[in-house]
Amino acid sequence: MDFAINHMSAPQLRLPEFFALARQLGAPRVEIRNDIAGNAILDGTTAAEVRALAKANDITIISINALQRFNLWSGNRASEAEAIADYAAAAGAQALVLVAANDTHSMLADQRVEYASTALTFLAPILRDRGLTGLVECLGFESCSLRSKSEAVSAIDNANGRDVFRLTHDTFHHHLAGEPELFPELTGLVHISGVDDPAVAISDMRDSHRLLVGPKDRLGNIEQIKALRAGGYNGPLSFEPFAEELRHLADPAAAISQSMNFIVSGLKERAA
Repeated sequence: MDFAINHMSAPQLRLPEFFALARQLGAPRVEIRNDIAGNAILDGTTAAEVRALAKANDITIISINALQRFNLWSGNRASEAEAIADYAAAAGAQALVLVAANDTHSMLADQRVEYASTALTFLAPILRDRGLTGLVECLGFESCSLRSKSEAVSAIDNANGRDVFRLTHDTFHHHLAGEPELFPELTGLVHISGVDDPAVAISDMRDSHRLLVGPKDRLGNIEQIKALRAGGYNGPLSFEPFAEELRHLADPAAAISQSMNFIVSGLKERAA
């Protein structure tokens, strides 16, 4: 299995410790972030320092997460995109995650595609010039301005961007959105996390509920991963849980390793 580790899996760790964790887990592909208070990559760590640290630990940086509200394009968003893309390229990252705005309730379907198409049209040359892939991430929350991956695919095609854009399939957000289509052939990254709480309704699930994937998972991670792999996806599965309790794990390596083993065993059982 090609597992990867998003820094949100152990946000309490500084970057050197996080890279050491990934190496210990045998998952030397990581996602680093610009939104972890105190441990974000932009909190005084230069791109050159990130690149040197990754090289010293034999770590591949698959993405920087993220350019937020990418689909609400403006002059400020363009400047923000150029700055984070410059950082990503200098740090040796392969991709930049693009997250849709999550506080826009009134967009109709054609507006959602139009806004995303405009943004991706402007983002495409920024990413191409720096040798980066843009990983478009839809959020399953009802308040999100781009919930549907089918709409994201339309926007990618409107921007003539299949050479530079791929989808981020997030198992949490896919479950919340209730969209049946998977688009494995256009998927560049899979984010995995689970929800165990039996009492929370799907419409009420939030990042605070997102745990490492285990036997009580309600999101169907095993089924989603199996379907993606059957459809041809063979890229990384990146752990991206958000629950506060993850910040206080005494042994994050043991917890993540246990989740890895559960996923591997679950996929073997489904294949039997």
